[in-house]
Amino acid sequence: MVEIEEATVDQLHRAFESGDLTSRELVEQYLERIDAYDQAGPELNSIIEVNDAAVDRADELDAKFAEDGKFVGPLHGIPVLVKDAVETADMPTTFGSAAFSEYVPEKDADVVRRLRDAGAIVLAKTNLPDWATSWFGFSSALGRTKNPYALDRDPGGSSSGTGAAVAANLGAVGIGTDCGGSIRVPASFDNLVGFRVTPGLISRSGVNPLVSHQDTAGPMTRTVRETAKLLDVLVGYDSEDELTAKTELADLEESYVDHLKADALDGARIGVLRDGFGDDDNPDAAPVTEVVDDAIVTMRNSGAEIVDPVEIPRLNDYLGETMLYVLQSKHDINEFLQEIDGPVGSVDELYENGEYHELLDLFIAFAEDGPDDLSDHLGYYQALNAQQAFQQEILNVYASHDLDAIVYPDVQVIPPLESEIREEKYATMTFPTNTIIGSQSLCCAMSVPAGFTDDGLPVGMEILGKPFDETTLVELGYSFEQTGDRRQSPETTPPL
Repeated sequence: MVEIEEATVDQLHRAFESGDLTSRELVEQYLERIDAYDQAGPELNSIIEVNDAAVDRADELDAKFAEDGKFVGPLHGIPVLVKDAVETADMPTTFGSAAFSEYVPEKDADVVRRLRDAGAIVLAKTNLPDWATSWFGFSSALGRTKNPYALDRDPGGSSSGTGAAVAANLGAVGIGTDCGGSIRVPASFDNLVGFRVTPGLISRSGVNPLVSHQDTAGPMTRTVRETAKLLDVLVGYDSEDELTAKTELADLEESYVDHLKADALDGARIGVLRDGFGDDDNPDAAPVTEVVDDAIVTMRNSGAEIVDPVEIPRLNDYLGETMLYVLQSKHDINEFLQEIDGPVGSVDELYENGEYHELLDLFIAFAEDGPDDLSDHLGYYQALNAQQAFQQEILNVYASHDLDAIVYPDVQVIPPLESEIREEKYATMTFPTNTIIGSQSLCCAMSVPAGFTDDGLPVGMEILGKPFDETTLVELGYSFEQTGDRRQSPETTPPL
């Protein structure tokens, strides 16, 4: 039997071609792992619902391949784990909310349509905090998701279920969503590659919003190659999402896979944002700094020119001035709720009925203080303008140092303990994540595994890119990945 743990899309396809594996067998093996590790054993609690139609779809794809020896697309027969913020017409979509446990959308999100057209199988929907409103893995729909590398620690949010499940090999690849860092934080905490494209390159239609113009879906995978494969499928114009007109500003003619260049670091100029590192006197931050510093040395040894440090002027001021979550999220979620035929019509209704997880401080903040109408809200327009100024400031750093990318830890601290979150040592509104730099400046960014702390906790390094410069991130991330094997399976979920 083919070992599916850590198997890549290419390896699985070769097994299909050799006759050593069928898509049905692959689906069944992943379902066995979900049974063994998500609801039993370590009880990761990452999967909200398994797709009952997955085996039947696998049979269809196997029959098609047996008939003509051809794959229907680049993801033929590949089981994908999809964050339950993304609508699926053949199974419920909860958005992490218990209130939506029986809501079934009328049609697939554009992201799901593209996956299915490429031959992928939606294997399961994964947990997230209600409406993607937290850095941590707690939802009213499913409760707490665990980090497979340390069960007493958090897997990161808001794509917490996708992060934990892909890391534990419960599916081949995953889809998350990212507004402030919801792909990259769990990628960092779960030893994965996580990619945030420039907003507009991947459709938001059928995806619950948080700050609509910052929102994007994106890949969460175990390798950079698989991320590139997913980008080739997901990126493109969607007539139902006007923001995807931004694809006109990107070069979509060339495949992202074609940018997997092992020597891309040689000669690249990489800036190190030291203001993004935590205090060395902080025992939660020092191990992260050590791992990322080692990764930067590796980049230098691979031929990169390291510019250390670079500074983004007024960084902390900009992060405060450009923050729109409390201001905008209530409005955007309300608009979404009014567009869909769901059981609840507003944030106020969810809040007044107590239909949210008690640890969601951001949800509580905008439910209580967020304006319903943004049309004449001065602070909203000031923040929008500040985001453009922030992006320009970052581009000036690139220009003045002739940089290809800027690097720093995704998050300044190690994955928090469950107890630290419940005791409010860490909260969403004050969590020391650097992912908001890329989000609030509307840039693209990629998290790559940087290594592990001495205690065996994963650490991610963020590579910040310029808007619409995703190909450079793919090149640099892939080149860094080739310098060492920093991806390890969690010991809590061994081969069956």
